[in-house]
Amino acid sequence: MSPAGPAWPRLRVLQTLWALLVVLLAPWRLWAIKNTQECTWQVVLNNFETVGKKDASDRFVDQEPLYTVDKVFSQLVDAPIDPDEVRGLVSGKRERSWTCTPLGSGHLPTLSLQTYLGFPYYLKINYSCKGELFNLIPRYFVNVPSRPLWYTVDQAPVFILGGIPEEKAILLTDTNFKDFFLVELSIDSCWVGSFYCPQTSFTATIYDAIATESTLFIRQNQLIYYFTGTYTTLHESNRGSGRWVRVLANECIKKLCPVHFHSNGSEYVMALTTGKHEGYVHFGTITDGRVSFELLPRQRSVCNGILVVNCSITWAVFIAGDYNLLLLVEIEDPSTRKYFQVVSYDLVSDYLVVLYTIPEFIPDARGLEFLMVLGTESYTNFPMVPKGMSYNPYNNLLFIWGNFLLQSYNSKNFIYLADFPKELSIKYLVNSFYGDTAIVTETEEIWYLLEGSYQVYKLFPSKGWEVHVSLQVMQQSSLYAPNETMVTLFYEDHRLYQLVYLIDNQQGRLVKRLVPVEQLLMYQQISNDYLLERQGSHLTLSFTNFCPFTVMRLRDLPNPQIYTRQERYRAQPPRVLEPGGFHSDNSLAVYQGLVYYLLWLHSKYDKPYADPVHDPTWRWWKNKKQDQDYYFYLASNWRSAGSVHVDMASYEKIYDLKAENELPERIFLDKGTSYRFSVFLTAREPEPLHGPSFQLQSKVGLAVVLADPECIEAVVKEKVLVNRNSVLFWVTLSDKRFCFDQGISGHHLMKTSMLLKVVGSSGHCFQNTNQGPRMQGNLMVPVLIGCPPGKRLAFDITYTLEYNRLQNKHYFDCVHVDPEMPCFLFRDIFYPFFLIQDLVTGDSGSFQGSYVLKVVGGGPTLDTIKEYSEEDIYRFNSPLDKTGSLIWTTRNTTTTEDSAFNILSHNSLGIEWLCMENSPCHDTIPHSIFASEFFFKVLVSNRGVDKSTYCDYQLTFQLRIHGLPLSARRAFLILMVSASLFVGLVILYVISCLLSPYVVKVCNVLCWKINNIIAWESYIYSVASDTGAFSNTSGIKSGESSGGISRVVSKVAGENRTDTKETLRKKPIS
Repeated sequence: MSPAGPAWPRLRVLQTLWALLVVLLAPWRLWAIKNTQECTWQVVLNNFETVGKKDASDRFVDQEPLYTVDKVFSQLVDAPIDPDEVRGLVSGKRERSWTCTPLGSGHLPTLSLQTYLGFPYYLKINYSCKGELFNLIPRYFVNVPSRPLWYTVDQAPVFILGGIPEEKAILLTDTNFKDFFLVELSIDSCWVGSFYCPQTSFTATIYDAIATESTLFIRQNQLIYYFTGTYTTLHESNRGSGRWVRVLANECIKKLCPVHFHSNGSEYVMALTTGKHEGYVHFGTITDGRVSFELLPRQRSVCNGILVVNCSITWAVFIAGDYNLLLLVEIEDPSTRKYFQVVSYDLVSDYLVVLYTIPEFIPDARGLEFLMVLGTESYTNFPMVPKGMSYNPYNNLLFIWGNFLLQSYNSKNFIYLADFPKELSIKYLVNSFYGDTAIVTETEEIWYLLEGSYQVYKLFPSKGWEVHVSLQVMQQSSLYAPNETMVTLFYEDHRLYQLVYLIDNQQGRLVKRLVPVEQLLMYQQISNDYLLERQGSHLTLSFTNFCPFTVMRLRDLPNPQIYTRQERYRAQPPRVLEPGGFHSDNSLAVYQGLVYYLLWLHSKYDKPYADPVHDPTWRWWKNKKQDQDYYFYLASNWRSAGSVHVDMASYEKIYDLKAENELPERIFLDKGTSYRFSVFLTAREPEPLHGPSFQLQSKVGLAVVLADPECIEAVVKEKVLVNRNSVLFWVTLSDKRFCFDQGISGHHLMKTSMLLKVVGSSGHCFQNTNQGPRMQGNLMVPVLIGCPPGKRLAFDITYTLEYNRLQNKHYFDCVHVDPEMPCFLFRDIFYPFFLIQDLVTGDSGSFQGSYVLKVVGGGPTLDTIKEYSEEDIYRFNSPLDKTGSLIWTTRNTTTTEDSAFNILSHNSLGIEWLCMENSPCHDTIPHSIFASEFFFKVLVSNRGVDKSTYCDYQLTFQLRIHGLPLSARRAFLILMVSASLFVGLVILYVISCLLSPYVVKVCNVLCWKINNIIAWESYIYSVASDTGAFSNTSGIKSGESSGGISRVVSKVAGENRTDTKETLRKKPIS
């Protein structure tokens, strides 16, 4: 199962700290071991108070924001980390959950999603609910038929399973049935069979259940319900619900058919109708949690399309690569018996065509393992009763099953597999999609088919199964009991598992156990091919080994990451500086925070501007790398703060993972790329086969089977090593360069496969490993053609700055420097360069292909950047523009086919900025005394112009340009205003120079007058004070006193004037 995408529930009140904790199961001294695979860590989701407790794994109901680990990281004052970044990082976590919904006597479990730094692929779903869940009583499982487990492969975060008799309940798990819940559903259980549905009885049993990444589907009677809840990938808060939604309410649905793989950004489900819309299919599409159904065919029913009166669709298969439906149609002809046809429906052209008419009776194979059905062979009296179809998109293998098994690689020519007995009837198939298929019959028998071969093996019941169970009982295994019922069968990690209900000592329980396919096949081989020979007085038991080789090794395997596209990090635990060496709550919390920080760096690294060092962890230590020895010194002397030492070298991205002598799980091929390896086979020594004739086994041979030979090719070269009785095969798998259009990295990939098969090894060759026997000789590898995941286009700012400085002979940055976004001068020729960064392998090289550059937005500041319309983008970037709106131009003459845009490359002649009159950057007004700036939003894309790759690279980044010129009108206005101000200042200066003597004279006179006034007032004040002192004793009449004072004042004034004149006469001429 895979985790779901981000969810959108409403936040609730903060209650406690939930954390992802990594619990150490090995002693601290293993910290020094380089091979971290020897140290096992258990990842669980715990409450902080239960850190380190054995088997502690909490279930969460409430949706909580997470507290930070400030109190722990604040102690690490000398650790080589940035506490501010870690603090801000962890404080942003949110936990998202479903709400518990009353469902009668039970409750729906809560799904709790932990969003690890916004990565939808790091989410973990758990279940909990306050309320009563169903108990696993025997009535629900004993003697109840098994049912298929349907889900979207590698996408569904949960599995659901119906089939609980007469109960509106499902089994629900998020751990592949390591644990599970039996939950009653809150559905209305309406029944519409009274009017137009042919069903005559009602049941509460859930018959069909399908789990996709964002939605759960069930069928009860003729009704379909789906549930999106809040674990979907939706982001809008106004969508989704916490209840089951009934869909196609007026339709009679007789069956749900799953689509096992997502494609084109959506998932699919199909509902087969009966009653009024017999002969139609409701095709359901799930995109971002939105469910929609379309009735197909659009114009007329399938019956009318194939020119029959009465027909019924029994099964449907969707082939996403061809956008095609394969329909298994039952036709009732009044003049003949019922018969079946395989009908193809093209969803694009709405075209129906009959591909194959299934024979009415089972062919007579006459002892052969398989038979090519051509219509000329003889038949038995057993009628063929088709019940369903199964399709593997990797190898294009289609199965039609019922009381027979037909297979085809082109949906037209079928092979009958005669090993499956015609007396049995198949109930469902289980496909691993890696070359293995399990078959479950109506009598609960289990059969096995290795794709690419024609032998069908019976696994249960069998003698081998009895021996295996006996050995397990002797070992007192808890996975087996005398009374057991199989619930379902499914594949997990390429291995076949059973979900079984056991009753032991009157106690019932559900267990998940491995089906030992290899052991059972080995026992069948040994028990069927042995010989007792008498040698003297005793019998000797001898076996015949039909495996054509004794040794099979894969050699010269390239490093797997470039083909598997899996990004890996090494994150070793911090060293605990305590005498006991055991981890504490603090050290585990530190490890948790560091893992969060590492994931945050992983997400932040996907940015337009490329870092100087192509490694997300570079930003972690870049500011403290020079102090690495100091931190090591503190740790060596047990002086690290918090008694925890974090080693810089313990956290890194792994780019050089080595192959482990096995083919990768899957191979991604870009345009023209290849995968090369060798196979070493040691032939078995020739030995006589038992029987009347003496024959030698043939030499070993290697076959490579390609699902789509028109798209990929394989070249095999053989080298015989005579002295070692061995053969070395060199195998090269290559893409043919023309089967895929350009696509976004990791999206819309074409599915195909390569089957590596040693002739005569199917079901006969096994290798003993530490995990038990493993089948050899048949290796199927899925191949995905297109743009591999983890490749991106980035703006190479480092080389761009260096090259622009070299070509323009200078470089002028903005006044306010931004290290993350350097400036470029408007009048300089701009030479952009880009990198192709491989986030998986660490490769980073110059982009050598062609591309189209467009300015798609802009503004004078970062806050005012706006998106341009398609019409504006054309006017601002097209060399055909005649409106005077171009922002830039180039001397390159290469254009797209319609000449609408220029095509650039790494050796282009550069970009010249224009900002013409009708462009948005024309006449940009500066906001200060410095030159004006403009921020361009630039889109770079190679779609349709680059033939070297399948990747549709699209990069959007912001470009900061400064020194933009003003318009001629505004420049002239500024010039006139500036000139006027200057002339005015000059005139003012001249006038001031001419008038300065007069101004000085006037100032002197003015100063003299002011001084006189001040002196006069001072004298008046002093004389008045002296006269007032003698006024009471002199006896002088007031008239006389006044006259005397007047005379005195006049005399003093006269003396002052005389002194002033004399002073002026004595003053020298300057």
